[in-house]
Amino acid sequence: MSEANGATEEDEVDDGAWFAVRCVFDYGHNRPVGPRDLGPGEHAYEERLTLWYAATADEAIELAEKEADEYAASAGCAYTGLAQSYWLEEEPGHGAVAFSLVRKSNLAPDAYIDAFFDTGQEYEEAPEGQG
Repeated sequence: MSEANGATEEDEVDDGAWFAVRCVFDYGHNRPVGPRDLGPGEHAYEERLTLWYAATADEAIELAEKEADEYAASAGCAYTGLAQSYWLEEEPGHGAVAFSLVRKSNLAPDAYIDAFFDTGQEYEEAPEGQG
């Protein structure tokens, strides 16, 4: 299920380039780590972006998937196998675009945001001491 979004063959640089890779993780019901308020059959999903310097988008995904497996093992969750890459047009830094995904939809803006980003089921509190 890996996708190289935003990157084409001409975008890939021989010397390497920066890529962001989004991976999705599943904190299923009754896992030892993760949300404690899940009901039977509920899952909590984490979308995690990591940055990679690689020669190609596929290489960045490969690196991210290795890290995703390690993260899942240490965090007590499962890596779903979804990895999407984005080629950074500029060096990572203040204000740089780290990820972009364009999706077609028939939904109006408010309905789209409610369906995909503001469902009311997000865990949005910053960890203690960070916010």
